[in-house]
Amino acid sequence: MLMSSMFGRLGHMLASDEDILRKAQEWKTAGRGVALATVVETWGSAPRPVGSHLVIDGEGNFLGSVSGGCVEGDVVAEALDVIEIGSRRMLEFGVADETAWRVGLSCGGRIRVYLESVDANRADLLAVFNAERAARRPCALITDVASGEQRLVRAVDLAADPMAEILDERLRLGKSDSAIWAGKELFLTFAAPPARLITIGAVHIAQALAQAAKLVGFDMTVVDPRTAFATPERFPDAQLLAEWPDAALPALRLDRYTAIALLTHDPRIDDQALVHALRADCFYIGALGSRKTHAKRLERMRGKGFSEEGLARIRAPIGLDIGADSPGEIAIAILGEVIASLRRKSLRADTEKAA
Repeated sequence: MLMSSMFGRLGHMLASDEDILRKAQEWKTAGRGVALATVVETWGSAPRPVGSHLVIDGEGNFLGSVSGGCVEGDVVAEALDVIEIGSRRMLEFGVADETAWRVGLSCGGRIRVYLESVDANRADLLAVFNAERAARRPCALITDVASGEQRLVRAVDLAADPMAEILDERLRLGKSDSAIWAGKELFLTFAAPPARLITIGAVHIAQALAQAAKLVGFDMTVVDPRTAFATPERFPDAQLLAEWPDAALPALRLDRYTAIALLTHDPRIDDQALVHALRADCFYIGALGSRKTHAKRLERMRGKGFSEEGLARIRAPIGLDIGADSPGEIAIAILGEVIASLRRKSLRADTEKAA
């Protein structure tokens, strides 16, 4: 197949990794020959990050991207051969390669692309992987790039896995990556739910948070039983639940990829949400209010049987200490603290104080 005909299909490139892996499963189930290409390593100004996928069928149709258009034609050509013989191979492209220069990877970057034929066993693993992702249950697909052997580790089985420590760290970050384990080069593909932010209280700060959360790619839900506050006009960019937290939160299934911000100043509303958050594995719990207000909040939670260790998870006063004053500034302070908690990064100021 000619290079030009490959690039005639570039309209199919823009898709999420979730779409691509689901399409690989669908095409295989439909009886097509299928190959999956994955960026497993990059150097310099590589156009696509590690973990980017491209799925190709036996007719040369494809979805996704490994280079933003630079080397897709050559990868598709290689994929057709891999599908025909049922094999796998490692491809490399970079500025020094004649092919890479000709097709446009001239930005100084270099990439390694792992290309594999999708057999029945791989399709079965993809089906489980995609189902876990759809249910917001984290899991990892581990590929030995030398032998092609693969296995899937669900979050519920993580603690007993010999790679538990490294898998837990990578799952938290939600980024696919290579790893060397027991002398083997492995590629770890993760299904990690998108981080989401749930605010309790449809207040002005929550309005600003909804705009900021959208900017950084967080899903956001606003919970407030006060219908005068919880209106679609005030929150066009967020899911809105005009319900008490006791009614709304169980259906949302709080998990380790959920952040909760308590913003109402009303214990009748905030406390309901706080109980659910403390019982779940939310990665962030923040509460608006003064230290005096928070001390009273802690006493109420102790009365409900929560331990000091559990209560220490609450960030109060909420947000980074940046002198925020307006609703917009407070929203930025909250979102910054949420992101720091998600990535588990020590703030520069804290690091300097510790030194």
